[in-house]
Amino acid sequence: MAAKTIPTLHYLDIGRMGRGEVVRLFMKDAGIEFNDIRHPYDDTWPATSEKLKQDGITRTGKVPALLINGVILNQHIPILRYLSRDLGRYDGETNHEKYQIDAVSDIYVDWRARWVASLSGVTDDYKKNFLPQYYNIIAEYYSENKGPYLLGDKISYADFAVYQSIDNDERIGALPSELPKAVQKFREAFEARPSIAAYIEENRVKKE
Repeated sequence: MAAKTIPTLHYLDIGRMGRGEVVRLFMKDAGIEFNDIRHPYDDTWPATSEKLKQDGITRTGKVPALLINGVILNQHIPILRYLSRDLGRYDGETNHEKYQIDAVSDIYVDWRARWVASLSGVTDDYKKNFLPQYYNIIAEYYSENKGPYLLGDKISYADFAVYQSIDNDERIGALPSELPKAVQKFREAFEARPSIAAYIEENRVKKE
């Protein structure tokens, strides 16, 4: 029997920012060993992007791209869904749970479009209007099952995306000074997960 190939994740070398980090956090939590290829995001990136397209690793020239089980996956939320279904967890059990995960994932995708636009400069509209509304909506969903995770005590792939929004808003100086209780409760629980806590500490030490 041939040895199982370790998955390979392609993403930009931008620390803990961006879509690839969502996939990275998920695989860390799930205990999936993987090769982590981080491409420099500088003036060499256009050529690298084109080569990845020519090599069939990405159709759009964008990353993340995950090579797993003999297939190439793109788009970070569909990647999370694939991994969840492959593992048989993180994806909810009932139709309603799957709906909740899909709904929050869609809200996160809308957040991300606004966040990317804010990388060139955080506007008052983003910080004072959009984000409070976003986190209040997230809090409503997280309160439905009494947390700390979206599905109560069961973590789902949507939680990784929501955590990334919190973390990345903080990194650009836009995170509200006070999060809704349900969102803060989730953040604390997520960061306390052993594999996530170890990863955060590892990156903190590297930065120092």
